[in-house]
Amino acid sequence: MALILGLESSCDETAAALVTSRRIVRAHKLAGQEAAHRPYGGVVPEIAARAHVEILMPLVEAALDEAGAKLADVDAVAATAGPGLIGGVMVGLVTGKALAHAAGKPLIAVNHLEGHALSPRLVDPALEFPYLLLLVSGGHCQLLFVEGVGRYRRLATTIDDAAGEAFDKTAKLLDLGFPGGPAVERAASAGDATAVPLPRPLKGSAEPHFSFAGLKSAVLRAADSGLHRPEDIAASFQAAVVECLIDRTARAIGQAAGAMALVVAGGVAANQAVRGALSGLADAHGLRFVAPPLWLCTDNAAMIGWAGAERFAAGLTDPLDVAARPRWPLDPLAEAVRGAGVKA
Repeated sequence: MALILGLESSCDETAAALVTSRRIVRAHKLAGQEAAHRPYGGVVPEIAARAHVEILMPLVEAALDEAGAKLADVDAVAATAGPGLIGGVMVGLVTGKALAHAAGKPLIAVNHLEGHALSPRLVDPALEFPYLLLLVSGGHCQLLFVEGVGRYRRLATTIDDAAGEAFDKTAKLLDLGFPGGPAVERAASAGDATAVPLPRPLKGSAEPHFSFAGLKSAVLRAADSGLHRPEDIAASFQAAVVECLIDRTARAIGQAAGAMALVVAGGVAANQAVRGALSGLADAHGLRFVAPPLWLCTDNAAMIGWAGAERFAAGLTDPLDVAARPRWPLDPLAEAVRGAGVKA
């Protein structure tokens, strides 16, 4: 049984975890930065990087203590190497390199998106390859056919903004607080989803991709009009996002022959309206629906440790001179799509 130390620092969550190849999370420590970023209404990269520097090693020590383990007991060190805010990514990766070198253990440079993509398998042993994955977060919105560890075929991506970024911007426009996703969901629960006419970008289109920039602009106009309650705008916005996600995912199901499950992962996967709609879509197409528990949806080190365990089992390790990457597509062979906002 392999024991993997996982490190995560790609955005504003600092985390360390010890995960076994038998799907046991022996320890998980996470420190958020919400208070530091709240006055700015979003993540400030420089503040995030400094916080990672200060807290990551204490979290590693706390995780080892909780697991009753020493660094020498781990079989490999897995650290997020991208994509993400490059300052934070570098902090975690350099720390991972130092720990791996000091302990004489292999380093595994984990793609943060692969961490999300494989996270449902940490808690669901029955989830086997291949499966259709909706990866939906603050920085990415993609549909991927997951064939195996390191084997991903991108079916769709965003041509401008990600769904999670649209949630964050809507929360800021409506002064709902930070972090934006949960704030919008709370406000939407008290609103009327039919009160504000908002667009559904690319819904029904033959183009496979997502687009949320126009929806953000429509939210801005609705907020500036003064005609609507913030709760109604939030509810109408959330309904529009859900419809877009369902429409695009339904299209991708037809391109995912052989998939036995529809899986959602990423921060927006914690949204209950999104989960409920996707569950219904999966049922309608005879697919099993799989979503990780809420704590695994947002950025965490357990998913990095598990991705490291999967890669370690496949014999995939990395040299100590591996570089941090602000952008790192899961499917490097995917065709480029129109839109300056595409991140992967």
